[in-house]
Amino acid sequence: MRTSYRVSKLTKSDKSIFVSLMSEAFARDPLFLHLFGDPELDSKARNSVTAFVSFMFDKSFLLHEEVWGSFENEKLLGAYIVEKPHASKLQNMIGGLLLIGRLIPLFFLMSGKTLSRLNSYMRITRSAAPPLPHHYLIMIGVKPDAQGKGIGKSLLQHLLNTTDADKKSQGVALDTENIQNVNLYRRFGFTLSSETRFDNLPVYCMFYQKELH
Repeated sequence: MRTSYRVSKLTKSDKSIFVSLMSEAFARDPLFLHLFGDPELDSKARNSVTAFVSFMFDKSFLLHEEVWGSFENEKLLGAYIVEKPHASKLQNMIGGLLLIGRLIPLFFLMSGKTLSRLNSYMRITRSAAPPLPHHYLIMIGVKPDAQGKGIGKSLLQHLLNTTDADKKSQGVALDTENIQNVNLYRRFGFTLSSETRFDNLPVYCMFYQKELH
């Protein structure tokens, strides 16, 4: 019997379960290991990962982003953060000002070098995205012991369905540092738009161009 998963938008009250989930899901992620170190061996790296994921969750509610999760009953098994394409400049300006307060804890947990590299990474990847209105998949993760059950695929399909229904969006951009993910995304209609490097880490920039009717 196939398990049914419920995909729902997360609220601010879901922060703790989101941070716990994504900290686990990204523990072996190439970019996270490169930036923060190994959280399984180093408590400082573990604290940095938790702080960064917490920051990303807070940021989603201040900027024009949404967080969606896949639930089995009330247990969160997977989630993604997506940036929507039609935020106004005023929205971004107000959100950016409010975001400054959320950045402060990162300065105590991460070196200036790590924060600078994070900024460089975001600049590199965003410049690789096509210059047209689109959704941007910021991060997507599945609880390690729930992987292989179709949860990630159902979340990705949910995002594509949302994008296809949004007349202001022409597709979805994403970046991955895991070469194994490239073929997975290709099966969902993404193409490899560019391949670049961040430090010595390969970065694969992909785009899903939706059909315009």
